[in-house]
Amino acid sequence: MLVFEFKAYGKSSQFTAVDEAIRTAQFVRNSCLRYWMDNRKIDKYDLNKYCAVLASEFPFADELNSQARQACAERTWSAISRFYENCKKAVPGKKGYPQFQKDCRSVEYKSTGWKLAEDRKSIKFTDKKGIGKLKLKGTRDLHFYQINQIKRVRLVKRASGVYVQFCIDVHRKEQTEPSGNTIGLDVGLKEYYTDSNGVMVENPRFLRKGEKVLKRCHSRISRKVKSSKNRGKARQILGKRHLKISRQRKDHAMKLARCVVQSNDLIAYEDLRIKNMVKNHCLAKSINDASWYQFRIWIEYFAKVFGKVTVAVNPQYTSQECSSCGVIVKKTLSTRTHVCQCGCVMDRDFNAARNILSRGLGTVGHTGTFALDASNALGDESSTFAGEILHQQVMS
Repeated sequence: MLVFEFKAYGKSSQFTAVDEAIRTAQFVRNSCLRYWMDNRKIDKYDLNKYCAVLASEFPFADELNSQARQACAERTWSAISRFYENCKKAVPGKKGYPQFQKDCRSVEYKSTGWKLAEDRKSIKFTDKKGIGKLKLKGTRDLHFYQINQIKRVRLVKRASGVYVQFCIDVHRKEQTEPSGNTIGLDVGLKEYYTDSNGVMVENPRFLRKGEKVLKRCHSRISRKVKSSKNRGKARQILGKRHLKISRQRKDHAMKLARCVVQSNDLIAYEDLRIKNMVKNHCLAKSINDASWYQFRIWIEYFAKVFGKVTVAVNPQYTSQECSSCGVIVKKTLSTRTHVCQCGCVMDRDFNAARNILSRGLGTVGHTGTFALDASNALGDESSTFAGEILHQQVMS
């Protein structure tokens, strides 16, 4: 599934209609959630039927496309099913009980309620909300895909305006020549990552660099009168600053992940639990600014596209264990050099990257083999004992 995004241009009345459609989608979702809270034995099909009941009771809900209402019900059921799965798996901590949505910023249409122009430069929404025809501006070309390949169309509101997203049903696959290289990645705060070859990539720290501008925007908001137009304009400027930082993070992680995947046949990295790591309030801002999870998501995506192998290893003792002899060398976070009694002296992140690669190589390679179940062709265990002749042992 590919997602192409275009900036939407139109009149102020059209964007007001977009806001009304988004508020209606939020109302339908919250109403479906309340219906589930009052009737716990219902399923997703009952939520779809309940959308028709809402349309008959509320005229503004009837103005929204019927399949858009069903998409809101599907969002509600995805949150409910995720809560049930976490309960069945006994996930530690909070199970993610579904919450009412307060600031919905998107509405999703399925195969009806919209019509794409023949030149693919504009889209018209045909429901009763009155959105009408919106011009599209972007770098992607929709002429390569058929209309029936577009499964979903979303209207997303951001600080910089309204965007239209097209979800296209395409299986992306690219053939590349094997490079014969393997790599282990150790992400960090000092360097963005250190690989098993000793290469260190600098951490860009986009949030830290933009903090001065963000503080100035916050101070301007605090000086404005609440509920005034000037305060709304100041909040919009602040939102654009945060949007720029998030786009910088995404662009950096995407380009770096693509480069790593194309240069190696196997990529090993730590299976980090970012949710638990940000509980350390001294490092939470720096960890979120590094966006390790986003980097991992893009690595796994490009590995699937280019047909490469990715392995997530246990992060326990990757920095403490010596990559040469395997001895555990205790060290604090302030100790940046790994010094072992075997004579191995190197940067702690380089040592961790080598351990990650070693664990990754030890994890793969036994799929569909008898390496873990040593038995002969007849299914009987066969081994050689001390003092025994192999020929006599096998024939007995």
